[in-house]
Amino acid sequence: MGTYTITTLGAATELLTLPLDQPLAEWTDPRIVQVPRGISRHVVRFVRAQNQIFAFKEATERYVIREHHLLRALADASVPVVDAFGTVTERTDTSGEVLGSLLITRHLPYSLPYRALFTERSLPDLRARLLDALAQLFVRLHLAGFFWGDCSLSNTLFRRDAGSLAAYLVDAETGEMHEQLTIGQRTHDITIATENIAGELMDLQAGGYLSEDADPIEMAIALQPRYEKLWTELTDDQVYSASESYKIEERVRRLNSLGFDVSEIGIRSEDAGRTLRFETHIVEPGHHARRVYALTGLQVQENQAKGMLSDLARFRAKWIEGVGHDIPEDLAARRWLDEKFYGVLSMVPAELRKKLPDAELFHEIGEHRWLMSERLGRDVGRPAAVEDYVRTVLAKLPDASVRILTEPTTEELPVVAE
Repeated sequence: MGTYTITTLGAATELLTLPLDQPLAEWTDPRIVQVPRGISRHVVRFVRAQNQIFAFKEATERYVIREHHLLRALADASVPVVDAFGTVTERTDTSGEVLGSLLITRHLPYSLPYRALFTERSLPDLRARLLDALAQLFVRLHLAGFFWGDCSLSNTLFRRDAGSLAAYLVDAETGEMHEQLTIGQRTHDITIATENIAGELMDLQAGGYLSEDADPIEMAIALQPRYEKLWTELTDDQVYSASESYKIEERVRRLNSLGFDVSEIGIRSEDAGRTLRFETHIVEPGHHARRVYALTGLQVQENQAKGMLSDLARFRAKWIEGVGHDIPEDLAARRWLDEKFYGVLSMVPAELRKKLPDAELFHEIGEHRWLMSERLGRDVGRPAAVEDYVRTVLAKLPDASVRILTEPTTEELPVVAE
């Protein structure tokens, strides 16, 4: 029997029965499953254990420990990344030969690699939404002081988020954490990403998954202006006339609409008190998602949260109109959760509920109801909308929570010597 040291962030008794003293490429354990994934330079295996899916990646001990620490640091900074669960180090096989170490991460439920986005049920204007999601991810990484160094579509996973996409960092092995990034570091990171993304889009086009009239280079170059616009909105100081102090509130609302909180506002007078400078410090993503969690206890994506808050506001307004007096928001949220949110979801057959996260399912049913009503020129009502959505859309979708495949979708590239 070989040797190893396993360190995890929670109980992992079932993982101890895996062949941890064997090279990862040689594992034949029946718990190994195939899920949609991107291309990797390293050997990666997915294992179903403890009622969830874990990803195992083999690399040198130095890189495994470093990447584990980086992923944990990014998660602590509220950056969307895969969950680093543990490491297996000091591995040797039965003959005493040293093996590479293993990084263990939890598989991200309902996530898809970029290739699956182009080959399965597509979003409207998918290319723009993909770049918007990447721009938002880059801004969050850079605000946290993280230099990615090797961004690519293959190193990212995507979740559907109320008609948009949310991007998650998967591979952090080339990254560096700094107290603050320079302009040069940020620009270099985006340049690397642009080059890698252009190449991956060319591969998609060669495989027939991207239309011939699309320009992969032009698409990739469009990442930088999206990133710069969002970065400027979040970080630049703005000077207002003293008579325009109302614009401070407008700026805060714009930042909130982008999904960020403003944790500190610095205002200092200039030119003998005639101007004010607005400085935003330490912006944190997830403003609407945190608001939904505080009101309902639901953990959802940011765009899903925006839609839910809007729906809650309409629900509360109708209630207030009906009773003729104000209703506290927390009381309205509890009633909305029971009557509207779970009321809609309860109409979906139980065996189909798992195909989409609850918040995304609620959003899609609402969109479907609106489209049906628009087409027929009248409100079709909740039961009819749910029945039609389940029959025409949901029943035809695969189970997206964890997509188990019968054959691998990609092959690992040869392992690169570190």
